[in-house]
Amino acid sequence: MLGLLYAFPILTHIVTDPDWQRHLQQIAPMTAGLTVQSTTDLRDLPIGPWPGLGVLAAWSSAAFLSGWLRLRLSDT
Repeated sequence: MLGLLYAFPILTHIVTDPDWQRHLQQIAPMTAGLTVQSTTDLRDLPIGPWPGLGVLAAWSSAAFLSGWLRLRLSDT
């Protein structure tokens, strides 16, 4: 999971296209989690606080679901 958290910031530095950089920042779990805490200069952020909360919830749900499936499949 930590590798996933750090993969998106590394990819944003490798990719040279600004549109792709912004898109990667918008779907990154770490960026989404940090934007939830923001209260000022919201226009400068790649994603707003509420959409960031949704992205963070989606990543958390995916991690929970994959862990649950792994546990269910390994018990049978």
